Amino acid sequence: MNTAKYLSHGLLAAAISLAAGSALAAPEIAVIVKTTNSNYWQNVQKGAAASAAQAKGYSMTFQGPASESAIADQVSMVENAVTRKVAGIVLAASDPDALVPALKKAWEAKIPVVLIDSMVADSGKKYYQSFLSTDNEAAGEASAKALIGKIGTTGKIAVMSYVAGAGSEIGRVGGFKKYIAAHSKLQIVGTYYSQSQMATALNQTTDVLASNPDLKGIFGANEPTAVGMGRALAQSGKVAKVVAVGFDGNEDLKNFVKDGTLYATAVQGSYSMGALGVKTVISIIEGKKVAPFVNTGVVMVTKANVDLPEAKNVLY
Repeated sequence: MNTAKYLSHGLLAAAISLAAGSALAAPEIAVIVKTTNSNYWQNVQKGAAASAAQAKGYSMTFQGPASESAIADQVSMVENAVTRKVAGIVLAASDPDALVPALKKAWEAKIPVVLIDSMVADSGKKYYQSFLSTDNEAAGEASAKALIGKIGTTGKIAVMSYVAGAGSEIGRVGGFKKYIAAHSKLQIVGTYYSQSQMATALNQTTDVLASNPDLKGIFGANEPTAVGMGRALAQSGKVAKVVAVGFDGNEDLKNFVKDGTLYATAVQGSYSMGALGVKTVISIIEGKKVAPFVNTGVVMVTKANVDLPEAKNVLY
């Protein structure tokens, strides 16, 4: 990896500012996520802000569209960051293909990019320097393993997913389905996409439960989807009758585990993702070597460990 071009670019920018005789503004790290309307991404923000403050000499901005499906809005945010010549970008891409042209603009402007949470298409690989994420395929497999461990290997299950084609969704739901197919005879009655809207997931889950009275298990693949799923289970009187595994770990999901609405939830290190994302992009700016991939991990939270440090460190 050639980080020298980023370092020289940063020194040149600083020299120009000093020569102008103006106060040198702190270099900006632009953190752009899939949406700001989610506790998960707000926890990413907390980690990013902590690293930016610890680094000193840098400012941080945090942005995201109103919803994860507002992909064009996210593209505009990345393009605007390039236009205002930020020092570095930390990005959770909502779509693997749509963000590639914007990343190319950052690369052409010699602005380093660190991806978090979701990968972009292969055509964009040269335009970012590091990728920090849960190993989503492994996390999906772990979720499937937890479900099989509770309900056995036969019967019907449903998959409540979020945004079709998102990098994290491909790995996570793909890993779940592959494990189910390889280790059980469970029948998946359908995959439903909530667009990461809790109310949509609630309605979809209610419909699935009504049309499949013999459903044994259900998987909610991200925070708003799992929350909607849990609420539907509670409203339908299906708690404990349908075994549910969620994903992510906000207050609602933690409480669902405690009261038995969810058997388990797989929780990512969202705070670490934000914190390490900012640290990594600053390292690139400063000419240091960084790892091309960092696995930020997942913890399977159940009643057995929900109050233990291993779970408390990732719940938010």
